Amino acid sequence: VDFVPSETNAALAAITTQYYNIYAGEPEGHYENLFQIQQGNALRNGDSPSSVYQIWSNIGTPYNYFGKSENDQFRVTGSGSVNIGDHSLSLGFEYEQRWDRGWTSGTTTGGGTNGPIGIWQIARQLTNFHIRELDLNSGVVSDSGSFKAITYNRLNSGYASQSGTGTYGGQENNDNQSFFDYNLREYLYEQGAIGTGGSGSDFIDIDQYDPSIYSFDMFSPDELLNGGNSFVSYWGYDHTGQKVKGNTDINSYFNDFDKNGNYKRFVGAFQPVYMAGYLMDKFAFKDIVFNVGVRVDVFDANQPVLKDPYLFYNARTAAEARELKAADPNTYSWVDIPDAIGDDYVVYVNDVNNPNSVNGFRNGVNWYNAQGTQIEDPKVIRGATGIAPWLLDPTQETPNASAFEDYKPQVNVMPRIAFSFPISDEASFFAHYDILTKRPTSGARFDPFQYQFVNQRSAIINNSNLKPETTVDYELGFQQVLSRTSSLKISAFYREQRNNVQLVNIFEAYPATYRTFGNRDFGTVKGMTVSYDLRKTGNIRMTAAYTLQFADGTGSDATSAAGLVNAGLPNLRAIFPYSFDQRHAIALTMDYRYGEGADYNGPMIKNFAVLQNTGINLVSNIYSGSPYSSQTFITDEGIGNLAAGLNGTLNGSRLPWSYRLDIQIDRTINLEFGKEEGKKKATFLNVYLRVTNLLNQFNILNVYRATGNWDDDGYLAAAE
Repeated sequence: VDFVPSETNAALAAITTQYYNIYAGEPEGHYENLFQIQQGNALRNGDSPSSVYQIWSNIGTPYNYFGKSENDQFRVTGSGSVNIGDHSLSLGFEYEQRWDRGWTSGTTTGGGTNGPIGIWQIARQLTNFHIRELDLNSGVVSDSGSFKAITYNRLNSGYASQSGTGTYGGQENNDNQSFFDYNLREYLYEQGAIGTGGSGSDFIDIDQYDPSIYSFDMFSPDELLNGGNSFVSYWGYDHTGQKVKGNTDINSYFNDFDKNGNYKRFVGAFQPVYMAGYLMDKFAFKDIVFNVGVRVDVFDANQPVLKDPYLFYNARTAAEARELKAADPNTYSWVDIPDAIGDDYVVYVNDVNNPNSVNGFRNGVNWYNAQGTQIEDPKVIRGATGIAPWLLDPTQETPNASAFEDYKPQVNVMPRIAFSFPISDEASFFAHYDILTKRPTSGARFDPFQYQFVNQRSAIINNSNLKPETTVDYELGFQQVLSRTSSLKISAFYREQRNNVQLVNIFEAYPATYRTFGNRDFGTVKGMTVSYDLRKTGNIRMTAAYTLQFADGTGSDATSAAGLVNAGLPNLRAIFPYSFDQRHAIALTMDYRYGEGADYNGPMIKNFAVLQNTGINLVSNIYSGSPYSSQTFITDEGIGNLAAGLNGTLNGSRLPWSYRLDIQIDRTINLEFGKEEGKKKATFLNVYLRVTNLLNQFNILNVYRATGNWDDDGYLAAAE
């Protein structure tokens, strides 16, 4: 086997080059065929080096990833204000349309084989697949005198399209030849590299040819999707990486074919639409100043969503089951629907394909047995082959387009009320109430691949039906003048968070239990702030604030419940400190500065003001530690984290306090130059020295969960 090193990946090419250098001039037993080369740890196209040590695997392997994306946005905003009597009105609107596209292959962490490396592997597997069997009717006997041999031709099973409506030079309705193999043969035949094209029987070794001849359009979409173990993922592009226009249509995705009879698998760009308008009125009533307004947001994800997250196919409701029994009581004598079961409840039976008894019912997330009694565990109403909804069409092999509907635009009305009024000449009271919403960000894009291969994959399915997250914000405060230049402010705040996104398990969904995101989490952030403000008094100005905060909720981020979900536990929710909870925070800013001229009161050397326009500024921040979850067992952090166990409660431990002090010393120098009609032209120069973290304080950002130490995971000292 001859080897020509490529400059595309010089590090990997060097490994094979070294192998050839070692056995230069000795091809026998070393590079007579590809098998010998692989045995010697040399690399073909798409191969990666073998692991050297467990800690450092695949030395020299680049990220097994390639991707591109394009995000476009059209946005229009407008705002204005008008005074009408004692009312100061402000109003505005905005409209936003997005087009988000992406095409990826592999993972950014470099793990797995489903990136560019994997595409080489699948190309080898698809090539020659239709001629791997022998034609046992074509044997030719040869007699050498000492032995006889029978030679068979390869059995050519040909190529047929996925639609079954067209074939390419092969046997009718036999699709053993891949689309990649067919296209490769056509190309090589046109170049004169092989004797027959299309569905020919020439044996092809893809390593024999220049890699530049291969392209993604040689594959069909389903060949790259690979039964759920996908080599590519795309939205707003086709499987070859070419940009496409239009919205995703679930019916077209599962049913439309291209001119070659292959499924198109069209996926449009993610195209959400956002609109908003607001009106605010500021006015005074007696001594009270009001800010009253409202904002209305409209969010449309503009994509298909499941009508029922538990069903990828249409199933009969209790009302439909009652109608069937009424129309044909003999055939459906086994149908018994209790009176307590509502008409819109989904009916579950003993067998998806041949039902003959009702096992239970479901209304949303609530399950009921055949007698209409609510149950906690839906496993008790399973059929012989698992959970079995009474499907309208049990022969349907792919998710039914009628099981989906368009996303219903979410309208959010967000009032705002703020007011303040004086209690006396030296004190005032203030308060406000707000509702804020945030558009879904985690796992909100509709991805039809995930529904197509739900039985073959365990990855998370995006939830295209997520709703905006909501925060309700309250604040009450009191401000008191302490002196002519200082004041004290005390405020209490309370924020209620609703519909936060969290990972959930959809247990006993059909055709499979799966993980997705849902608007499930909630939490509160409450506390108080005391702040002191000293305006410039003499040479000093200072602000100081202390905040006491309690931030608790059912999840700190969209995947904080992954441990429970991956363990197959129910969708439990309990209140724990958020990972960003910070109990105490102290912020202090102090500025000491000398003025100039008559305002200067610093040291003098004769008539020279030594510290004129010179000042020093100190900024200090002190924080209590954020929470973390302590673990029970010592684990090998450097090699691979094993089962750790939870010691205490979730986020029940705290990092140490942190502290930082910054300083800046500066001087402003006035520069005068030239005169024009008795006027001086002037400018100034500011010179400063800034030192961040003046005391060189080391703050602990994270610790090993088993020991609570930042510099020791405990592994080497642990007896086990």
